[in-house]
Amino acid sequence: MSQIKTEDELILFEKEIKEFWTKFKSICGSEHVNQTLGLRESCKESIKALSEKWSKKLKEGDLMIDKIQEYRNEILQQNICIEEKQEDLTEMNSKIKHEEEQKRDFINRIQELKEELTRKKEIIAAKNKATKERLERLSKSKELFEERLGLEIRRIYDEQLQFIFRCIDHKDPDKPYTFTLAINEQGDYEVTSSSPPLDCIAELQLKVRETNNFAAFVANIRKAFTALSYK
Repeated sequence: MSQIKTEDELILFEKEIKEFWTKFKSICGSEHVNQTLGLRESCKESIKALSEKWSKKLKEGDLMIDKIQEYRNEILQQNICIEEKQEDLTEMNSKIKHEEEQKRDFINRIQELKEELTRKKEIIAAKNKATKERLERLSKSKELFEERLGLEIRRIYDEQLQFIFRCIDHKDPDKPYTFTLAINEQGDYEVTSSSPPLDCIAELQLKVRETNNFAAFVANIRKAFTALSYK
């Protein structure tokens, strides 16, 4: 009897142990599930927060990339503009250099013209001086020629002198024999007309240019007119 009671107590104890274990497992399993669900929700929230954070970062990155690309485009346009400005500047410098060269050429040409003008003025002044001296010599000889050779000298157009001889033709002493004298650009004596014409006028003209003996030149022309009057 005592043995049977002990066996019943053991069976009851085992039953209680099983019930306890079942309850324990049930309790532990529920808490674990709850903990797992809590961790899951926590992870989901963390993942969501991280997703939102990285999504924002990605959007900011995209904006940054777009901004960088925009800056690159602006820099590219600026470089193109700078190149165009550089080309314009190079062309402008070339024009300025060309204009400066032209200016130097003009200045040199003006200086050359000034020097040439000065030389021409000096030549003209020298010719005018020589002409004036010759005219003075002619004027001084005028009275002598008029008195001894029956000569009249007149100043006519273009600064020419007309020489009028009379008392040549013994049949008609008042008949005039004339020649016109000028001084050419080279400063030489030049007979521009003769009435009546003389064949020897070119020879006499050349001789007076060589000797510069004007009195002999006038006397020789008178002799030629005299010889012509006897023909």
